[in-house]
Amino acid sequence: MHAKTYVTVRYAETDRMGVAHHANYPIWFEVGRTDFIKLFGTSYSEMEAEGMMTPLRNLSAHYLLPALYEDKLIIRTWCTNMTAARIEFSYTVKRINPDGTETELCYGSTEHGFVDAKTFRPCNAKKRMPELYDKMNRNIKIFD
Repeated sequence: MHAKTYVTVRYAETDRMGVAHHANYPIWFEVGRTDFIKLFGTSYSEMEAEGMMTPLRNLSAHYLLPALYEDKLIIRTWCTNMTAARIEFSYTVKRINPDGTETELCYGSTEHGFVDAKTFRPCNAKKRMPELYDKMNRNIKIFD
């Protein structure tokens, strides 16, 4: 299972040449991650209300082609690994061409820890939110 998030590149996200700045991709990853969590009947804000946060531990992005002003993009997000202490996501960012085909622009991954919202100390997601943990853990995608 993966989330599909649609974004149109806004003028403010581009430089004078109409090319989307590389710093936008982690933001688009975050939008995809938020949509992925919603697939399981909860939201990130509900996770926080339950006392759990997922700060970023690691980020990688591999840029292949630029996104341009007004490009229609699709961000696909998968959970690729999850333990009681951390979660990893993979992403692809593709341009939706006028003929409906897609061109890959970027792919990447993020790793997050599960921490207590008050103390920021590591917490056990399996114990804190067992139903969500089980649902997400059953939908991990392994890339070969």
